[in-house]
Amino acid sequence: MLPAIGGSRNGRLVSIASRDPAKAQQMASQHSIARVAATYEALLEDREVDAVYIPLVNSLHKEWTLRALAAGKHVLCEKPLAMNAFEAEEMAAAAARSGQCLMEAFMYRFHPRTRQFVEGLRGDPSPTHVQASFGFPLTDSSNFRLVKDLGGGALMDVGCYTASATRWILGEPDTVLAQGRVGDTGVDLTVSALLHFERGSDASLWCSFESAEEQGLTAVTSKGTFTLTTPFTAWRDPDDPYQLMVESFADSVIRGEPVAIPLEESIANMRLIDRIRDAARI
Repeated sequence: MLPAIGGSRNGRLVSIASRDPAKAQQMASQHSIARVAATYEALLEDREVDAVYIPLVNSLHKEWTLRALAAGKHVLCEKPLAMNAFEAEEMAAAAARSGQCLMEAFMYRFHPRTRQFVEGLRGDPSPTHVQASFGFPLTDSSNFRLVKDLGGGALMDVGCYTASATRWILGEPDTVLAQGRVGDTGVDLTVSALLHFERGSDASLWCSFESAEEQGLTAVTSKGTFTLTTPFTAWRDPDDPYQLMVESFADSVIRGEPVAIPLEESIANMRLIDRIRDAARI
């Protein structure tokens, strides 16, 4: 994200804050960031900062988004936007009251190849089945992704991509079935879900911390099967979806226009994640 902001046509890196000032200073030096704020609060008090990017653990997204909005800052918040749909609705309401832009940082949705793939599935015939998968191996028990209180778990970390992509193509499901496996740290390590949609289409979602590196997006139609490889992490091939996302967000801020990923979309994605979590009893 730092190279994306620094290389963007309409943004610049002004300040950075971290729990570890030494690490913040190191990153500031590497990315030509003007200054290091002593605390998160100090960064929000900086009058030269118009917008903040929040890459914190999932459990802190709501708190610092609300504080940033209250400080008059626009917010680009890392995915998933919140811990659940209720939090996402609260954050959206705060953004509306403040008049500031708030957008979930789902960078994959800005990749031209991904957008072309999804647009190519519009119209007739629409997909009858979508399969979305994203997994990678994670064994370090100290990793925040394996800590329940921090909002860890495969569904929140990589499953949110599969939910987003499926909804992007098919809309909102009317039925959700799911199963999950919970590990020793109390978070879900693997989750599988089956979705059914009102028009008769269905989808299968799979996410995991127990697999080899795996990701894919496949749509089956009456005219053929279409697959997009590496749909969620493609980067500088030659397109940089991070920079495209940053520039889109900055354009919205500068022009006073709606953000490219509406908060209604982010809330709906959290609702599906909640439904999968409930169905899997995780």
